[in-house]
Amino acid sequence: MGAVTVAVLLVAWETAGRVGLLSAYHFPRPSRLAVTIWDLVVVGFPVGVTVWQHVGATIARIVQGYVLAAALAVPLGLVIGGVRALDQATAPVVTFARSVATISLLPLAVAWFGVGERSRVLLIAYGCFWVILTNVVEGVKSVDPELIRAGRMLGSTPRQVFTRVVLPASTPRIFAGMKVALGLAFMVIVGVEMIGTIKGLGALIMEARTFYRSDTAMVGMIFIALFGFALARLLDRLERVLLPWSTGLEAVER
Repeated sequence: MGAVTVAVLLVAWETAGRVGLLSAYHFPRPSRLAVTIWDLVVVGFPVGVTVWQHVGATIARIVQGYVLAAALAVPLGLVIGGVRALDQATAPVVTFARSVATISLLPLAVAWFGVGERSRVLLIAYGCFWVILTNVVEGVKSVDPELIRAGRMLGSTPRQVFTRVVLPASTPRIFAGMKVALGLAFMVIVGVEMIGTIKGLGALIMEARTFYRSDTAMVGMIFIALFGFALARLLDRLERVLLPWSTGLEAVER
């Protein structure tokens, strides 16, 4: 059904463009975008920088920043969520840092780390870190206390309670936070790639805007959306593998 919906929208878009309902400059037809994609694959934009080089640069930055954020936020969130005093002590800092728009830190990141890869990766990591951390903490705090008490009554050690009760019960919320953080990473990458580089989908969109190439800018946005969709589906698949009981319950509820 999803494929049919996309096909209908593309046909409607193409038809509206051909009959003049949509401006060829503001809304290039899908057929025009297909030609642009071919040009980006063969010639590149700027000339010599193909779309695959743009895609490779963007994905590498997102993966580095996202993995760094997850590696720090998940264990830290498990500790904070499990210790009430620590949660209360860090709550103001987490709320404040999460409220700061990541793109607004771009001038500071450039001043501190330069215009190289480090500043881009760290900005992505910063934005993802607070989203993942918040969801991990809330996931641990939302575990039913009755489950924890039941585990203790059955003779489980604190370590067993954590690994067999708290962690499995909080994992769905952790995955939810990781999905939200992934979407944020793709929004941040557009901003951080607009400065100091010619490689990356954000840089491609910026260059296209400079030369009034709306078709090229739109292709860049489409590639960002496609790879964001692919990575989100990968997380969904990983969640089904690690949490078959959770996805099973969702199917029953539907």
